[in-house]
Formats: sequence, structure tokens, C-alpha cells
Amino acid sequence: MRYLKASLILTALLMSSSFAQNSTYANPILPGWHSDPSCTFVPEEDNTFFCTTSSFLTVPGIPIYASKDLVNWKLASDVVTRVAQMPEIANSTSQTQQDGLWASTIRYRKGKFYLLTSYVSMYPDFGFKGLLFTTEDIYSDKAWSEPLRFEIGDIDPDIFWEEDGTAYISYAGVSQTTLDLETGKTGPSYRIWNGTGAGLPEGPHIYKKDGWYYLCIGEGGTELGHQQVIARSKNVTGPFEGYSGNPILTNKNTTEYFQTVGHADLFQDGNDNWWGVALATRSGPAWRVYPMGRETVLFPVTWKEGEWPILEPVRGRMSGWELPQPSRSIPGYGPYVSAPDRIDFAPGTSIPRHFLFWRFPKSDSFTVSPPERPFSLRLTPSRHNITGLGSTGESVEQTAITLITRRQSHTYFIYSVDVSFAPTKEGEEVGVTVFLTQYQHIDLGIVLLRVSGKLIPHLRFQTTLLDDLNTPATQNVTVPETVTRALPRLKNNRVRLQIQAVNDTHYILSAALSGQDKFDFSQQAEAVLVSGGTGRFTGKCPLDEML
Repeated sequence: MRYLKASLILTALLMSSSFAQNSTYANPILPGWHSDPSCTFVPEEDNTFFCTTSSFLTVPGIPIYASKDLVNWKLASDVVTRVAQMPEIANSTSQTQQDGLWASTIRYRKGKFYLLTSYVSMYPDFGFKGLLFTTEDIYSDKAWSEPLRFEIGDIDPDIFWEEDGTAYISYAGVSQTTLDLETGKTGPSYRIWNGTGAGLPEGPHIYKKDGWYYLCIGEGGTELGHQQVIARSKNVTGPFEGYSGNPILTNKNTTEYFQTVGHADLFQDGNDNWWGVALATRSGPAWRVYPMGRETVLFPVTWKEGEWPILEPVRGRMSGWELPQPSRSIPGYGPYVSAPDRIDFAPGTSIPRHFLFWRFPKSDSFTVSPPERPFSLRLTPSRHNITGLGSTGESVEQTAITLITRRQSHTYFIYSVDVSFAPTKEGEEVGVTVFLTQYQHIDLGIVLLRVSGKLIPHLRFQTTLLDDLNTPATQNVTVPETVTRALPRLKNNRVRLQIQAVNDTHYILSAALSGQDKFDFSQQAEAVLVSGGTGRFTGKCPLDEML
């Protein structure tokens, strides 16, 4: 067994949600990997805003965040927490992070929340399934339903109810169909708009205002050419006519720090002011170093009667409509997204709700405060390590890896974990990793290696890059060499491992030994190594333990 002894600590050195006055705030509002946002305002839930973002292969899947002031966001629930809801994540995926649960739409109607999404598989062929989850208790993981599965012609489903109760589903393409919310039966599908010609029309959302149906979509791909465009019609089924002033939102061809802006959703607050959310990347136009991936940004929207909406450009410092009064009175047990962590794994506690697994773990992979060692997290070895080549068709017992992660949500941070490790088999390893995908990560671990016929614990620093989308040749980066160093005899077998983001481009991974003041081990790695490549849709999780 391996134990994370004492405390796991994340100290954030730069917070992203501070604001100076009631109409000024900072982007991103959901820092760290939070892509493809969708939001809704629900007066019936104590005037609360709810937002969701993509989760792909990570579980718990499809997080729901709640806020009363658009600045302080708290994890309310996760939609997918049970293997029975999405067994595909356990046994039908490859290790590419593009598989899994893609962009969702969240809406509220007559006392019930509706969450539409699609499950996507990239291999052997690109395929997708429509999914509808519902709940009447947004603050409970267990209250989310099993999915209603339905046929869909593409990704990114949106739902819009006509006054007669008919539910219209629009999706990437951009096409539309009707959906029976009880049976999952869909009607004939038909194209409602071709977009502006920028390519890859996706992420549609329909809004009705002043007698018009507005269709707002993302275009140009989720990279530097990303943009938001809009069309409208007098009928929900179209035909839709595009706005001559498109795009209504983009940072392409600019020098702005926030790039890849798009995939937006619009909503109103309690004062009938319009707002919008979109994904964005803190990369600058070089789009080279962005380890936190695509994040969620907020912007004001001016939408006068009968006219087209005006979306404010995305910047780091924003101002616009008067924000609701600051509030942190959100129900539930989830953390606020900007909160630092200090976790002791005390008896009676559980793994923090904002921690993530790569696919579903085995039931015995992690044990909080086991009787033989309170105030620790016991890790059970897994069949696979964190570098893998695919396991489609296997069960969760075969595909699971003992990996627990947290999104990097701050530019600067210090993370440390105390590890107690007594390996018995050659190659056994435990450690920390800056993890983007199973193909792309930076590791510092304690591993049992054979030297001159003897098994000796070593510290090992190494970088894994298994894909040619992020190579030194294309990125002009020197990949650090693997470094191993034999460990001296340890007191209590304890090692403190640490990851520090020393600036916005570099990490330092280091180790300190209990009772060994003279021992010094540290290695530097560039953040570009975990930017893009096999993880262009996500951001990295720098706070992991692995076997």
C-alpha cells in the first residue's frame, strides 16, 4: 500500500476572482480547465445562477457550479458520479482526452433542471450519442437521473421549448429535431442555418426575444480562429438569417491575452440585464503556453428591443452591468472555485468533491483515513500506470488507474504532499505529476529500481510525450532528460514531494526527505510541455498521485 500521510496542501499565490467594485470583476470566473460553458438563471432557486462545463473522460463528470453574484462560484453537484450512468467511460474509451462527455446545455423548466450533452468516441470512428439528465435537486449528486439516450446527428445539443411544450433539440451542423422527453424518440432532422462560412458551426443555443428566435453559435474551431455568430427567424424551425455585423464576439487577429474566445451562452439576471459566458484561453496570440487550457469567462451583453445583441469583448478586467450583491451563501458541500486546499484526510471525511479521476476508479483504489493509519489517503496499486496506449472493451477493474487529480486554477501555486511508501516489487511507483493526458505529463515519483541485483528506492523525474502534436521540433522546447537518484535510508519512509509554478511558463518539481536536511532534489520543466498537443480540449491537473 501507499499512503499520502498528513496533509495535502495547495497554496494559491494568485487569485482570479477578486474585484474592486460592484460593477467590476476579473476573468476567468471559472479558472482552470472549464471549457464549453452553459449557464442559466433560476429565480425559483433563490435567484441563483447555475453553470456547467465539459468533463470529457474525467469523473465525477459534468460539474454544476452555483453563484448568486456571478463572482463567487461554488461546486453544487456533479451530474455523472455512478458507473451505471455512463459505463462507456469505464470500458469504451481510449486514453485520448477527446473521448467522453463533451459540451452540455443546462436549462430549467417547471421545477426541473435539464442537462443535455453528448458522449463522443474518437476511435475506431468518430461517433456520438445524445444524453439527457434531469434533477429536481441541483445540490445533490445522487439526485441526477440515469441518462435518457437519444439519436443525434452531431455534438453539442441545445434544448428550447416552444409555448406548446414541444422540445426542440439543435446541434452542431447546425441542424434541429424534436425530442420526446419521456421516450427519447426524435423527429426528422433538418438544417436550420449554414453559419457564416467560417467553418465548424457548433455549440448552438436558441433564445426567444421580442418576437424573434435568435440562434447563437460558435464557429471557426476552438482555436485561434474561434468566434461567435448569430442569426434570427420568426419561426423556431427557421429559416434563420445571419446578422450582417457577425461575428458578435471574437479575439482572433488581436494581441489580447485571452484568445480562442467562443462557444458562448447568453442569460439574464434578476434585473433583466443580459450576460454571456464563453470559453477562452489565457495564451496570448502565440497560443503556445496555456497549461490551464480553456476556461470560462463572463461578459456583459446589451440587447435592446428588436435589435441584435452587443457582446462586450473579453478582457481580464471587466466592467458593465451592476453585479448582484456579493454573496457566499450557496447551499451544498462543494468548495468555492478560488479556495486554496489544505487536506488532512481526517477520519470520517471523504475525498474532496472537486478532485477528479481519469475514468472511473476501482472501488478500493482510495481509502480515506484507514484504521491502520489515520489522517492519510491509502492508495491501492493499479494494473496500469498513468501512461497508457488504450484499453477499449475492458472493465473498470482493468482500465482503472490509481490517479487522483485537481485542476490547476491559478497561475502561481505551491502544491506539496507527504508520501509514505515501502515498495516491494520492481517498478512500483508513487508520486506527483503535472498531468494533461495519459500521453502527456511531467512526473516526480519514488520508484523501486534494480541496481547491481538489488532493489533500491529511487527518486525519478521524467517527462512523457507520446504524440507528435507537441514535439520539441514544433514547439522549440528542450524536453528535460530523465533523472534518477537513489534514496538514502528514510525515517518512517516519508518523502515530501512538491510542485511549484514559479512563473507562468515553468514548474519546479522537488523532493525533501524526513530527517535529511542535506538532501536536495529539484528539476525544472516548461509549462509548454503540458499545453496543447494531446490535451488541446482540456487543461492540466498538476496535483496528482500515481502508481
